[in-house]
Amino acid sequence: MEHPILTTIRRAGFTPLGWFEPKPDDKVSEGARFVILIGNAGPDMFRRFARERDPQRNTMDDWTREVVSTLAKDLDATALYPFDMSPPWPFLAWARRGGAGHVSPLGLNIHPTYGLWHAYRAALLFPVAFDLPRQQPGPHPCEACAEKPCLTACPVTAFDGTRYDVPACFTHIASPAGTECMTRGCLARHACPVGQGFAYAPAQAQFHMRAFLKARQEA
Repeated sequence: MEHPILTTIRRAGFTPLGWFEPKPDDKVSEGARFVILIGNAGPDMFRRFARERDPQRNTMDDWTREVVSTLAKDLDATALYPFDMSPPWPFLAWARRGGAGHVSPLGLNIHPTYGLWHAYRAALLFPVAFDLPRQQPGPHPCEACAEKPCLTACPVTAFDGTRYDVPACFTHIASPAGTECMTRGCLARHACPVGQGFAYAPAQAQFHMRAFLKARQEA
């Protein structure tokens, strides 16, 4: 039977993506005894977001902050967000502390179940520790992947295993040649065989691609 805290998180539309008892090097707030990372994996969070948001006012960050702040209050927790700090909170380092995966050649975290199709939306900090089993990330799937199709699927070779060429990606998707990327989402992510069942549906993929394009245009 799943722990009630994790069940409550899932009922709110979010996926628990990892957890750990923080140490000083983790740089979380003093007094936090337990951290649970939450985000989206699969369609539940995006469906709730699409249903509840005000398109004229709410970005995904705005909506996340509103919804998770209520969830955190209900759980007697404090919420931290990956978009609230500069430099940002070390969510990827926390993910690996929580047994939630490895670093992929794209620089994204690759989860043992969800592959590249997940994102961290918040960290819930609790003043007490919970008796949750330690998660194990398992073997690094990319090390056993000889062909590494993620590095060759991008039409403009934006990934080389060491860096992400953001300007090349942006220029491509902003042009007519980038229609497939704008419609389906990142082709490099689609090429990864891990977690294919959690790939974003077209509406979610298109939302994120438009948001990326707008952010780059306004930068």
